Amino acid sequence: MLNIIDKAEKRVLVITGLLLALFVFSILYAKGKYKTDLPECLPYDKAYTEPKLVKLDEHTYQVFAVAQMWSFQPSEIYIPVGSEVDFFLTSKDVVHGFNITEKNINMMAIYGNINKTTVRFDKPGVYDIICHEYCGLGHQNMKAQVIVNFPRPK
Repeated sequence: MLNIIDKAEKRVLVITGLLLALFVFSILYAKGKYKTDLPECLPYDKAYTEPKLVKLDEHTYQVFAVAQMWSFQPSEIYIPVGSEVDFFLTSKDVVHGFNITEKNINMMAIYGNINKTTVRFDKPGVYDIICHEYCGLGHQNMKAQVIVNFPRPK
């Protein structure tokens, strides 16, 4: 039995290999250029289900965000410029999306699960958090904000 590969089949294999290599290179290049990070999935703990902002030091914070129909809690997060924030995210009901505009952060809030990601805010401004996963009739109103370098209202 002879193992002869036709020229056309060789071309298809070479082109496929080159396209696969280009795809892998593109993914690795984008990961480095845009500094994307995958969220971590943590073991479930009820301590994460209470929405709050915790200040660890002058520029390190933890946000325990809870998604529920049709809001994020806390709904406003005030931090100074240059802060690094660990977001711990869960849901009280259905699946919700968690997208921070201009920061390339995209997580899912799932009941019974805790997702974690770390974000650095180097520029002042208002960063909107929106739900990008349809969660019911009030979905379009599900928003929150990270307010960087603005004084906290009294």
